[in-house]
Amino acid sequence: MLPPRVEIGDSVIFQKLNDEAVLLNMSNQQYFGLNDTGARMWDLLVTLGDTSEVVSRMEQDYAVPVDTLTADLEALVQELLDAGLLRQSSTI
Repeated sequence: MLPPRVEIGDSVIFQKLNDEAVLLNMSNQQYFGLNDTGARMWDLLVTLGDTSEVVSRMEQDYAVPVDTLTADLEALVQELLDAGLLRQSSTI
């Protein structure tokens, strides 16, 4: 299940490279590379924080069913949470 809000984790740096992104958690040295779609999801997650809004924006950008987008975002968010690259946010 997607958390309602997320934010960038502590000690995380990221660099966009063309349409892709590289993420690094400096505290645990977890490295993560994202393709163009994953980089777009990352950008929206960091910018918006609201996961339901990210799904809505992705639905506008890609011709993919909302269930597929939600499942893909959920998998990415969980991996990023596990790696400490994102954390759940209580900010409204």
